[in-house]
Amino acid sequence: MEIFKTPLGTRVIINAERPGMIIGRRGRSVKELTIDLEQRFNLENPQIEVNQIDVPELDAKVMVQRIASGLARGIHFRRAGYSVLRLVMKAGARGVEITIKGKITSQRARTEKFREGFVAKCGEPALLYVDQATTHVPRKSGVLGVTVKIMLPQGVLPDEVEFIPGTKPDEKEIVESPIDELIEEEPENKESDSDEEVSD
Repeated sequence: MEIFKTPLGTRVIINAERPGMIIGRRGRSVKELTIDLEQRFNLENPQIEVNQIDVPELDAKVMVQRIASGLARGIHFRRAGYSVLRLVMKAGARGVEITIKGKITSQRARTEKFREGFVAKCGEPALLYVDQATTHVPRKSGVLGVTVKIMLPQGVLPDEVEFIPGTKPDEKEIVESPIDELIEEEPENKESDSDEEVSD
């Protein structure tokens, strides 16, 4: 979600996997949401715009909510993790890492990680090309924490060098500069001057 303040009011842009769920029948849900924004958050004249996410499998927030809803319904954590992992990699991601923490199967808390591909951990690639989201799932045994990190397809690492195809050294044309011509002509002039002096 993005919020912009304009002279006409507050513009709210919602990016969703299924915009129809937010808009509702004949825009009923959007109208109710507009009233809530005015009353609860004191926003002046909120204008809500709903956009559909082009590739939801590459959005960490959508994927982490998908895992959370599966865990809340009682799906086994490995099944939920691996199903999302396969979806993300099939969409073209360079890598994905899913972390589930908490009392997963017993009263003792532990951490389970599901990894595939490459995910940058630090530096500029991690800031620019890694989409990350975290959510919490309340259960009877306790609260589970779920984190999803997705390395986007357009990510470029510092050690990846692209060579631009060019001409071979043999095929390059050698262009003589005017300075080279002057240097070649100077010795001839010196010889002619010495001959004139001898004749005198």
